[in-house]
Amino acid sequence: MQQNGLSAQHERIAPARHECVYTSCYCEENVWKLCEHIKTSKRCPLGDVYAVFISNERKMVPIWKQKSGRGEEPVIWDYHVILLHDCHKEQTFIYDLDTTLPFPCPFDTYVKEAFKSDNYINPAFWRKLRVVPADVFLQNFASDRSHMKDASGGWRMPPPPYPCIETAESRMNLDDFISMNPSVGWGHVYTLEEFVQHFGKT
Repeated sequence: MQQNGLSAQHERIAPARHECVYTSCYCEENVWKLCEHIKTSKRCPLGDVYAVFISNERKMVPIWKQKSGRGEEPVIWDYHVILLHDCHKEQTFIYDLDTTLPFPCPFDTYVKEAFKSDNYINPAFWRKLRVVPADVFLQNFASDRSHMKDASGGWRMPPPPYPCIETAESRMNLDDFISMNPSVGWGHVYTLEEFVQHFGKT
């Protein structure tokens, strides 16, 4: 039996989309809040959950099926962040609060519809993905939101209503997560093909 792209065996690990903590253009914090919810609710082992940062050296990555997109055209983000739930022998699921696809969305469907393939796009736009375990993300991520301010100090987009996320060691390390240099930051960096081979089930 299928309902909204979910198998009968899959148990949602996050609230319904409209109940999630969400601020437009702050995808990294939206995913951090999802990870926090999953840790608190204990709906699944936190070790099965990952924050996935999508970017490249030019900070120009096309993603289809985004709410801010127009028609069938992709949105070109400097970076985007999604949550991955690895169900191991079962289908893996993607939680993306900015997609028009189901929430959550089966991994293979998300890859096909939102990423498509690097084979058909200019190499300058090829996607890389930094996959960070949720517990590592919660322990280490920090953002003072300065990247969302313009030259005059005004907000490009309104910030979340809650305090900035910080750690004892840092108030701002977002660039270390966005970077696709494997020698910096946390987690593991994949090409799109490697990512699909590692987490895909088909």
